[in-house]
Amino acid sequence: MVFKRMLGAFGVGGPSVDAELSNPNTRPGLTLAGQVNLTGGNFDTEIDQVVVGLVTHVEVEGGEGEHSAGVEFHQVYVAGALQLPAGQQLALPFQVALPWETPVTHVYGQPLPGMTMGLRTSVSARGSADPGDLDPVAVHPLPVQERILEAFGTLGFQFIGADLEYGQLAGLPQTLPFYQEIEYVAPPQYPGVRQVELTFLADPYGMTVVLEFDRQAGLFAPGHDSYGHYRVEHGAAESLDWTSHVDGWIRQALDQRQTMLGGGVGYPPPGYGVPAGYGTPGPYGPGHHQEHEGRGPGMGGVIAGAVGGAALGFGAGMLAEQAVDAFGDDDSAVAEGDEEEFDEE
Repeated sequence: MVFKRMLGAFGVGGPSVDAELSNPNTRPGLTLAGQVNLTGGNFDTEIDQVVVGLVTHVEVEGGEGEHSAGVEFHQVYVAGALQLPAGQQLALPFQVALPWETPVTHVYGQPLPGMTMGLRTSVSARGSADPGDLDPVAVHPLPVQERILEAFGTLGFQFIGADLEYGQLAGLPQTLPFYQEIEYVAPPQYPGVRQVELTFLADPYGMTVVLEFDRQAGLFAPGHDSYGHYRVEHGAAESLDWTSHVDGWIRQALDQRQTMLGGGVGYPPPGYGVPAGYGTPGPYGPGHHQEHEGRGPGMGGVIAGAVGGAALGFGAGMLAEQAVDAFGDDDSAVAEGDEEEFDEE
């Protein structure tokens, strides 16, 4: 995927830049690799620096209520001061290690409605910066995230939408200035719960799964929603019945009803949900996607279209429509049947 444009900061006859990704598909904690190709213009150019940064849209509070704003949340230095002679081509390789809390933008090869992600190339010279264009990036879920999303669909939760909320979740470690909320309508087997918002806070060893239960009259204390947070390790992806596990999380939160009605918020124990045998943190490096081998075809080929949506609680109509892509029309999803697309080369 390549974007080529003249660098407007340098005027007519100035240099041009191509930002090229080796593969736009990745996962939290993995690496995006590529190169910035600079082509000299009609004159020699002194360049101060070249950087690339991950950009997304976050919901923020403003004077007129909540609105979406573009945020560059992770930047990587590519090159420092250099001279670009007229007509000369330079290739500057880079690698971007994605933060573990990077939000998911695609599930089973389908864009997640409400999510956008891009890699911006910025070239600075003469005291000013040309922000360049954006390469769309597709961030697919980690194995544990994928199992939890599957469990929500199996339990009958219906996907509403996803967004990024600016701010911090109280009492929980968080490295980014925002967090992702994946929102569902609750099925009837959970009386008193109207909606559930799901958040993943991942790190190298595992993740904290945060659930927010939207109150209904008579269930929670006035003015309070209910929160639950549960710690799971990456290695648990293949070891648990995730449908039963997620159901247990939700029902435990409902069992806090009396505490909530008494005026407290009622948090389940932070350690709840840590599977036996996964109490000791361990490294979780490249190649973890290979844990899917033996389950059949790759993520993109297992479930496609409305079938994949049903498994995750997505409506068929929502899957059929194209997600709004704020970064152009050249978005890309994981190649069908080929999980090796995620390998770090």
